[in-house]
Amino acid sequence: MPRTLSPAAAQAILARETAVVFLSSMRITHPDLAAPIRIVNNTEPVIRADGEYIPWAFEAPLPDDNEQPASYIDVTIDNVDRRVSRMIRDLGGDPPQAVIEVFTAQAPDVVERGPFAFSVLGSELDVMTIRLSLGYEEDFLNQGVPAQSYTPSNSPGLWP
Repeated sequence: MPRTLSPAAAQAILARETAVVFLSSMRITHPDLAAPIRIVNNTEPVIRADGEYIPWAFEAPLPDDNEQPASYIDVTIDNVDRRVSRMIRDLGGDPPQAVIEVFTAQAPDVVERGPFAFSVLGSELDVMTIRLSLGYEEDFLNQGVPAQSYTPSNSPGLWP
């Protein structure tokens, strides 16, 4: 599937040198959170249409640009400041939702890549990092079709 970029982003990518800075952001939402967790891989806060994104170091590999949808990605978030880990640790019930977007610092409300929406299926916390396993809440790609197995006990008419 071809990717469409804004003219400014396309020009920046094709230029030999550019002042355009591409940033990644992640927004984590959950019913137990008073406000979404909004982080941006930058050294200073970024104001976007949906709110302020706080600077936070994280690595989020983007899904491949092909016809196959990405089923899982692993995100690594810096855990030096414990605010994010405390918020994630206290969540219960339904899995949190995470949205990853790429934009330029010059036009923060123009999404250049994404949004990639996932459920947070698992998390590992240690002293230095938070590792989030992002995927789809329902693993529909690995479900059997048909969902029911036909055996002599539940379908006696199929067996002699």
